[in-house]
Amino acid sequence: MRYPEGGGLTAERRAFREGIRLKAGERFAAGEKTAVIAKDLRVSVRSVERWRRAWREGGLEALRSAGPANSPAVTAAQFAVMEEEIGQGAVCARLRR
Repeated sequence: MRYPEGGGLTAERRAFREGIRLKAGERFAAGEKTAVIAKDLRVSVRSVERWRRAWREGGLEALRSAGPANSPAVTAAQFAVMEEEIGQGAVCARLRR
């Protein structure tokens, strides 16, 4: 598997990438050109353009990490119902149909 958490990035890698975006944000404020920022930070010009747009709309806060992308799609209550259903077995589930 490519990622250790089953999808997304590790917390360390997210923090590293956030740091790169925040450095870019500081340079946006200083008026530096997109191509120069991209070259210095070793990222694509397209990424810097996307970050600059986010920075214009929301400042440095818009460049912060939104957290892991693989947040649970099932609530704790839904998970409890699923556990109960699974515990009853396949035969019970088929009889209820």
